[in-house]
Amino acid sequence: MATGWWSVLKTVPWSEVINAAPQVATGARRLWDTVARKSGNTAGMAPGPVMDAEPGEDLFGTLVLRVEKNESTVADLRNQMLQASEIIANLADQNAQLIAKMELARSRLLWLGVAVGVSGVFSLVALALVIGRT
Repeated sequence: MATGWWSVLKTVPWSEVINAAPQVATGARRLWDTVARKSGNTAGMAPGPVMDAEPGEDLFGTLVLRVEKNESTVADLRNQMLQASEIIANLADQNAQLIAKMELARSRLLWLGVAVGVSGVFSLVALALVIGRT
């Protein structure tokens, strides 16, 4: 099972992901700013009570109720869109932080590999010297 995940992770172009992370974060932040700016004028709109009227009673009153219901639905949808774009912006920021930490871990792992290789060479040299003296 872990082998499948490992093969999937090996096929990801990590250098492209790391290079694109700031652009993704910037795009998400722009989306958040745009949605917040556009929704600012209707965010305070509170939906009123909507009651369905009889179709034969008052046509104008029924239309007004439908318009109010639609406006409250649109306000709810805008609020949901605002919340969703905020979540997207937060996820993009967290993604950028995660990729930065992964890049740091990758460079540390590279240095650790170099250190292990150098110490392995030194240990082989020391072993050869010990065997050569005995």
